[in-house]
Amino acid sequence: MFGQGWGTAVSERHSRAGARKPLASVRGRRGQRARSRRGATGATGALGFLGALGARLARLRPAYPRPGRTGARRWIPSWRQTLGLFGCLFGTLAAAVTVLYATTDIPTDLNAFATQQDNVYYWADGSEMARTGPVNRQDAALDKVPEKVRWAALAAENETFYTDSGVSVSGMTRAVTRMIGGGDTQGGSTITQQYVKNAYLNQRQTFTRKLTEMFIAIKLDNKMSKSDILQGYLNTSWYGRGSYGIQRAAHAYYGKDVSELTPSEGAFLASLLKGAGLYDPSLGPKNHERAVERWKWILDRMVTIGKLSPQERATYTTFPEPKAPPKPAGLTGQTGYLVDTAHAYVLAHTDVSDKDFDLGGYQIHTTFEKPKVDGLAKAVTDATRGLDPDKREADRDVRIGAASVMADGRIVALYGGPDYLKQGFNDANSTVVPAGTAFAPFVYASALTNGIQRERGGPRIPVTPATVYDGDDKIAIRTPEGPYWDRSGKIVKGRNEGGKSWGKITLRDAVAQSVNSSVMQLGMDVGLDKVGRTAVQCGILEDSLGPQVPAFSLGTTRPSAIRMAAAYATFAAKGMNAEPYSVTEVSRNGDPVPVEKSVAVRALSASVAGAVDDALRLGVQKGRGAAAKAAGAGTAATAGTGPDNKSAWFAGYRGTVATAVSLSRIDPKSQELLPLDGLGGTAKSVQGSAYPGDIWTRFMAKR
Repeated sequence: MFGQGWGTAVSERHSRAGARKPLASVRGRRGQRARSRRGATGATGALGFLGALGARLARLRPAYPRPGRTGARRWIPSWRQTLGLFGCLFGTLAAAVTVLYATTDIPTDLNAFATQQDNVYYWADGSEMARTGPVNRQDAALDKVPEKVRWAALAAENETFYTDSGVSVSGMTRAVTRMIGGGDTQGGSTITQQYVKNAYLNQRQTFTRKLTEMFIAIKLDNKMSKSDILQGYLNTSWYGRGSYGIQRAAHAYYGKDVSELTPSEGAFLASLLKGAGLYDPSLGPKNHERAVERWKWILDRMVTIGKLSPQERATYTTFPEPKAPPKPAGLTGQTGYLVDTAHAYVLAHTDVSDKDFDLGGYQIHTTFEKPKVDGLAKAVTDATRGLDPDKREADRDVRIGAASVMADGRIVALYGGPDYLKQGFNDANSTVVPAGTAFAPFVYASALTNGIQRERGGPRIPVTPATVYDGDDKIAIRTPEGPYWDRSGKIVKGRNEGGKSWGKITLRDAVAQSVNSSVMQLGMDVGLDKVGRTAVQCGILEDSLGPQVPAFSLGTTRPSAIRMAAAYATFAAKGMNAEPYSVTEVSRNGDPVPVEKSVAVRALSASVAGAVDDALRLGVQKGRGAAAKAAGAGTAATAGTGPDNKSAWFAGYRGTVATAVSLSRIDPKSQELLPLDGLGGTAKSVQGSAYPGDIWTRFMAKR
């Protein structure tokens, strides 16, 4: 039985084996086929290997969109997929940073402070006008800088300087965030990074520059001592007033050596590191306010970090006022005013900054024509010889500003004051002198453009030069609802010069003769907002417009002489207005610097500009601009008297050149306008002044 069972089992196995084929036979055949395939072609085997590898990689590829999911869930990655993605991104970023760090070297040379140059300004004919500079820089050893002065800078900029790694992670994060958002990078740099920027790189706030700055800063922090880095930073930082380095800043602001600075003075100088253009008190009241606020903050911060005792801090209650900046000796006469004007234009219309200017090397080609500048200055001198401030109080504190602008916007001449080194304020660019009745042409132009509206909500009625208005003295100024009442409860009345009543008068004659009552009512009928808009279209700056009350039409607006001349040039150019400009080209060491160009745009229709031109020419013939007759044929001009007799103007043009002259008296202490009563020995009852018209005629007669 045993044998039978065993035999049966063997028989069954052999039967199954026969069905499966003998193992040796199968292996032999497989080997034969494999050898046959290899013998047939090696390429076929390679393709098979690659196919197998591809299949394996395909199995590793994330299943996305996710199978077995429906709707939006198909597109939501699993946590493994999300983790894998972030892992790949982090690895790639880490590799890129490693490569960039390894390939970024510390430059072998500092920025070339030794090669800093003057900036050169040129007249319109290409001849040299002036040079400014050179940059002031003088190194100071760190041990010469008082410790608390050092800590003032550290408290302001980087209080963790001695413990950090030389870079600010938060600052770099902000840089990346702003870069992704499409903006420039900003802020957040350590002192080491700022030193790298000052000494090795440029000032452009771009992501690539910021990244390079970070890598160099890390390497520099490992290579140099903190003291050496701080010394380099203090010696290469810009403090304004042409000063690089704390030693020159100490002289520029306090006239003393850096070793003599007090902690209070050091705190002010530290505030300049944030931007001298914002914190130099000499640049204006807002700057002074910011400087005082930041000075206090820095001193308080020094107490917080334990570098100034509360007791010593309590002694610093008075802001350490720096001395006034000196005027460069080469900018005497009108030259300084011209340079300041061109400098301001470059800052406003190029990417060049004050800091860039202080590094020097710029060539600025201006629009100023020397013969015209000299001629305008001579006209002022000759016309005002009759003023005697020593004997007449009414002749003291007289300020005159004048500018001559071509119809295409070129400023060819200006008069900013008696001498730039004696009076640094440029009266040609002053916006404190009311235009007075010289503003009437803009009221007229707006009326011809917009028409008038005498009923609230009613239709606008066109007007022409022949439209008749009431020109009588002391007429009540009306609104659609009735007479206009001022805040004191009185009806506002139009008062004509000399109390003269003109009766019914055309708008053309009213403008030519500066009939105040007619012009005031016309402005109300047009709408003072529309009058202001017309003036702005002609070139008057919006922020110089006066309050919108009836007197607005009589010139409470305070344009500069430059802007007034450019606005009058609009009438000469048949309604086309070009922004006034003083610079045609800028280059640095021969390489051009892009400058925004002034492009003329239509401000008034040709017919409206022609009507205003006609009225101004009529004014010259009938006496309002009689002083201009001597300037020759084609002259269009008018005089202007400001409210309360506190200003006098003369503005007009001949051909394509327009000139405006302003005159005022300003109290040097209060900076308040003083009346012109009795100026030049005239009777106190005389309104306005003949001096602006005399200056205008002397200058324009020779153009």
